Amino acid sequence: MLTVGDKFPSFDLTAVPGGAEGLKGQFVQISDKSDAGKWKIVFFWPKDFTFVCPTEIVAFGKLAKDFADRDAVVYGVSIDSEFVHLNWRLHHDDLKDLPIPMLADIKRELTEGTGVMAKDAGVALRATFVVDPQGIIRHVSVNDLSVGRNPQEILRILDGLQSDELCPCNWKQGDDFIKV
Repeated sequence: MLTVGDKFPSFDLTAVPGGAEGLKGQFVQISDKSDAGKWKIVFFWPKDFTFVCPTEIVAFGKLAKDFADRDAVVYGVSIDSEFVHLNWRLHHDDLKDLPIPMLADIKRELTEGTGVMAKDAGVALRATFVVDPQGIIRHVSVNDLSVGRNPQEILRILDGLQSDELCPCNWKQGDDFIKV
């Protein structure tokens, strides 16, 4: 699995766009070159039409504006096709207003390239990458398939990384930094 300091892999995936545009059935291409110069939050979920996954996707979506305020974009990725993503958005009330894109990694290139494939299950683990504007991984976390993650914590970590300061345990934006 890729880790902190590694270069995030190149990718070019078809996606269901966020917002109302994503409900129209027109897809977009998103690559590692999209949103150049921005921080990227790339999170993987195992597969669509499941139970824990929409709770996480919706939670990341609810924070999309907060991430955008920090010059960051959020990309959600699974091994499902863009057609499955679209169908899920159309038929799951909580996903209809999703403001973030859902990327289709049907060839599993990005999932395998990051090393987050759950080999026994054949799906992506619940992995989250925070990637800086130069394409370097600055944070990675992975949860078991049965446990959802906390997108608010990813936002806190992004704040800490963007501060370029030493941040103590449980630090949050506005708290004091460690002075050496």
